[in-house]
Amino acid sequence: NHTLVTEFLLLGVTDIQELNPILFVTVLAMYFVNVAGNGAILMIVISDPRLHLPMYFFLGNLACLDICFSTVTVPKMLENFFSTSKAISFLGCITQLHFFNFLGSTEALLLTVMAFDRFVAICRPLHYPAIMNSQVCIQVAISIWAIPFLHALVHSILTSQLNFCGSNHIHHFFCDVKPLLELACGNTELNRWLLNTLTGTVAIGLFFLTFLSYFYIVTYLFLKTRSCSMLHKALSTCASHFMVVMIFYAPVLFIYINPDSGSSLEKDRIIAVMYTVVTPALNPLIYTLRNKEVRGALNRKIRILL
Repeated sequence: NHTLVTEFLLLGVTDIQELNPILFVTVLAMYFVNVAGNGAILMIVISDPRLHLPMYFFLGNLACLDICFSTVTVPKMLENFFSTSKAISFLGCITQLHFFNFLGSTEALLLTVMAFDRFVAICRPLHYPAIMNSQVCIQVAISIWAIPFLHALVHSILTSQLNFCGSNHIHHFFCDVKPLLELACGNTELNRWLLNTLTGTVAIGLFFLTFLSYFYIVTYLFLKTRSCSMLHKALSTCASHFMVVMIFYAPVLFIYINPDSGSSLEKDRIIAVMYTVVTPALNPLIYTLRNKEVRGALNRKIRILL
């Protein structure tokens, strides 16, 4: 007597309806900062010849990625703040799940590559032009986008094959693997193993490689660099990226590495807001405030427009 689910209802960020207008304005403002800030970075990286370097090539990829990452979830969230139905079709839900996991995995991989780029630039400066030439950068960028797409496709296909025959209420503001597994009927062991073991291992592995790159950078600078000004300059080029890494990984690791039994839906939703709304809006602010080259290129562009 089961009825197959053809659509889901996204219950949103909070159950307190009075908070919705405040949350709508806040999320809309953060989304505007995200699109405007990352759009500006993408524009100056493409248009300014002085920024046609591997570091800024990957920064442009990060700016594009942040816009796409938020766009997967934020517009639907904003709509549901005042919507009465809050419905999303089964196909729409699986599509959102796929692109969310695809873009999230891409960002983790991209941050690792950006850390490696800084490692080569600082610790192997003479070999840097040969190692990070334009052809290699393009090939790496294609891999960064292609591999996570296939990884997310596995989650999407396996989740779409599950039977959803009970409640269709998702206690979240977007479709993700964990909330959908809570609603699935039948055996979900393979899905949970992929989520907790495979995805968790990949996340920890990428974080470790990123951390290792910075560990080698700091060790190399303290052992080899005797000039305080050179040490400060080298570390300052890494500071912006390191801050972005910390802001990105803190909530992601917290939500996915935690065992299911110890996590609450409310906590998951709060953390999800952090890495889908707040982090993409902070990234352009961090890079424009701390990076002299990006700040200078932006100022030159503004002067030309004025």
